[in-house]
Amino acid sequence: MAVSPDIRDGKVRVSTAVLDAIASAGAVGVILPPQPEAAVEVLQRCGGLVLTGGDDPRMESFGAPTDHRSVLVHPDRQRLDLALIEAAMARETLGVLGICLGMQYMGLAAGGTLHQHLPDVCSSASLHIDNGVHEVAGLIGQGEVTSHHRQSLSSAGSFNVIATSSDGVIEAIEHPQRSWVRGVQWHPERMGDTPLGLGLFRSLIQHMAAHT
Repeated sequence: MAVSPDIRDGKVRVSTAVLDAIASAGAVGVILPPQPEAAVEVLQRCGGLVLTGGDDPRMESFGAPTDHRSVLVHPDRQRLDLALIEAAMARETLGVLGICLGMQYMGLAAGGTLHQHLPDVCSSASLHIDNGVHEVAGLIGQGEVTSHHRQSLSSAGSFNVIATSSDGVIEAIEHPQRSWVRGVQWHPERMGDTPLGLGLFRSLIQHMAAHT
């Protein structure tokens, strides 16, 4: 399972919680190199991809100014994730799970838009930060999730929305024509053995096993 790293202070970083969740679900997480061409080459040898969480996107790439309150990802991180998404969309059977920032990049790359400062549009934004726990519901299922994000998709572009929270925040998206390409705004790696936590990693790995 390929895993996209964050890039910060001259280092690549992946939460051990993500790697532990992948291992608990029955696969091995392979941390990708930060160079897009090399990462795409490694991805070709993997049956799945996890796009991890991180700070905020640089919006000029998507035709909008970046809000001055954003805490920006390293530009190399943005180039890496967008290259991985482009490569992943070219492989019909590749399973993809985007987490938090990973989901936002998936939606933006598909023509979606972003609320760049959630408190401006959502009076209950405090429920979504500092590992806040709240309910989500939709085609993906229903239950409590753990979140930490300042921003959220305002539209999902060509993706289908498959879960929202009670305050209307888009919580999960799915590719309309692919069997397992999903993004979630919450952090399933922090939720233990629940259907919307470890269950998502198990479902992705089952898809991988069926297509290798």
